[in-house]
Amino acid sequence: MADAVNRLSTRELRERLHDPQLQLIDAGPIDAYNGWRLRGEARGGHIPGARTLPLKWAGYLDWIEIVRAKGIQPERPVVVYGYDVDEAEQVARGFARSGYADVGVYPGFAPEWCADERLPLEYLPRYRHLVPARWLSELIYRGSAPEHSGGPFVLCHAHYQNRGDYEKGHIPGALDLDTNTLESPDTWNRRSPAEVREALQKLGITRDTTVVLYGRNSFPDNRDPFPGSSAGQIAAFRCAFIMLWAGALDVRILNGGLQSWLDAGYEVTDEESQRRPVADFGGEIPAAPELAVDLPEAKAILASADANLVCVRSWPEYIGQVSGYNYIQKKGRIPGAVFAECGTDAYHMENYRNLDHTCREYGEIEAAWRAAGITPDRHNAFYCGTGWRGSEAFFNAWLLGWPRVSVYDGGWFEWSNDPGNPIETGIPGRYAPLGAHA
Repeated sequence: MADAVNRLSTRELRERLHDPQLQLIDAGPIDAYNGWRLRGEARGGHIPGARTLPLKWAGYLDWIEIVRAKGIQPERPVVVYGYDVDEAEQVARGFARSGYADVGVYPGFAPEWCADERLPLEYLPRYRHLVPARWLSELIYRGSAPEHSGGPFVLCHAHYQNRGDYEKGHIPGALDLDTNTLESPDTWNRRSPAEVREALQKLGITRDTTVVLYGRNSFPDNRDPFPGSSAGQIAAFRCAFIMLWAGALDVRILNGGLQSWLDAGYEVTDEESQRRPVADFGGEIPAAPELAVDLPEAKAILASADANLVCVRSWPEYIGQVSGYNYIQKKGRIPGAVFAECGTDAYHMENYRNLDHTCREYGEIEAAWRAAGITPDRHNAFYCGTGWRGSEAFFNAWLLGWPRVSVYDGGWFEWSNDPGNPIETGIPGRYAPLGAHA
C-alpha cells in the first residue's frame, strides 16, 4: 500500500489546499476532528476543508454508503491524513478498493501541521462541551482531565422513567437521572425554577459543577407505551438544555453516549452511585432565561423578519401524516416554521448523528441549516414535539457558538393543544431536507 499511494509532503499539501477538486479526508477520531488533542499534539482540530471519516468506521459494512452520503466523488482526487501514516493508509485502502483512482496520503498532520502555528486548523468552537470517552475515563479514574478546571464534577446517566436502563449497566460513578425530575410529565416543559433547583441540588450540582451527561441508545418503537424510555442520548441533550437554562456553567455531553464508552473498551457497572446533595445551587434560576422560548415568544418569532422557529421533527410529522406521539392527537405543523428534519420519527435523530451515535460532522449540519435559511445572524428557536429533539439541535447550534439560540419548550404538544392556533398539513412549496449531506 505504501508504494501504491502517493505520500504528500507538507509543502505539497499546502500548495494543493485551495484546489476545489481536492477532497481532504480526516481519518482520526471525530473528537480530534472537533478539536480535542488526544495524542499530545500541539494543536487540536482539522485542516480546513477536511471531511471526517474516522478509521473506526472503516469496519462498517456500509462504509461506502457513508462516503457516498458525504458526496465524496470517485472522479476527484482524495488525500487522507490521520494521527499517523498507518491510520491514514487503512482508510486510503478503503477508497482504493471502492474505485477511487487518485488517492494520496499526508503523513505529517500531527508532527508537522499541528506543530506549525502558521498552518491553519479549524475546530468546533465549543468542542470542550462534547467530550470523548477517553477524557471521561481520565476524569473518573484520575480526577483530572485536559480542558477541565479540576473542580468537582457530577456524571449523570439520563433516561425517561426507565431506571432499569441504569441498573443493567452504567458508567462507574454515574448517577441515575430521570428526565421527569427536570421536566413536567403533564406539559413536558421544563419544571419551575424552584423544582429545577431542588432536583439539581439533590444531584449535588451547583452552578460551578462540571456536569457530564450521557444516555443509552436502544431501539425506540412507537408501538411501545413510552418509546422515549429507549432514547437515552436524546434525554441527555434534553437535560443539558435545562441545566444551561438554569445556569450551570460547565455542561458537557459524552459524544456518542454509552455506546462510545463501550466502543472504547471501558467497563460498566450495576453498582449504584451515591448522591452527594448540596445545600445551595449558588445562583438564581434561571440564569439564562433567553435559552427557553414559550408560546408568546414563539408567535413573536414567527412574525419576526430576523428569527426562525425551527421544526426538528420527521417528515411524516411535518406534513401531517402522523402526530409522532401516542399522546398527541392533532397532526400537522406550525405555519411558518422552518423544517430541519430530525430523522425517521419522534425518537430518532439520524440526521444529527453518525452511525456510532456521535454527533454528525458539524460542518454538514451547519451547511444543511444554511440551505434552509437557518443562519447564525438570526434568532433560532428549535422545537419538536415535546422538547427532546429540539434540545439536541439546540445543543449543536450552541456548540457552534451561535449567539442567539433557544428551545421552544412547548413545541407541537403545546401548539396543537390550543384550538386557536393555526395548523398546516401537506407538502409545503419550499423543502430542503437536512438528510442531504453537504
